[in-house]
Amino acid sequence: MKKTYLLISIAIFTLISCNKNDSNTSTNLLVGTWKYTEMYADPGNGSGVFTPVTSTKTITFDATGNVTSNGSLCDMSTASNASSTGTYTAATNTLIPTSCPNTTIIYELIGTTLILNYPCIEPCKAKFIKVP
Repeated sequence: MKKTYLLISIAIFTLISCNKNDSNTSTNLLVGTWKYTEMYADPGNGSGVFTPVTSTKTITFDATGNVTSNGSLCDMSTASNASSTGTYTAATNTLIPTSCPNTTIIYELIGTTLILNYPCIEPCKAKFIKVP
């Protein structure tokens, strides 16, 4: 009987400890400032590649789900002369710019690289690196 209670206790403890929300981990990695470094635009034949951009555009994610940028969040523009804001959800890897609320941008976080996947007919992406 003691073994049964012990096994049930271990099972419950294991389930509770494994039910950790991984979005907190990805949020912590995402929080900070990111600099725009490359863009990807495919002409429709699969030949698109990331190419370097010259830009001072940055995106900053805070721990509460807010995003700010010194450029437009709605597109892959390299301009950094206008502020924009938005929100993000780490659980779904989505970003919604305030100035274009019907637009949802899917992001990928790969180490110190952030890729924004814009809703284009052909693939179009913006690559950012984390600013130390």
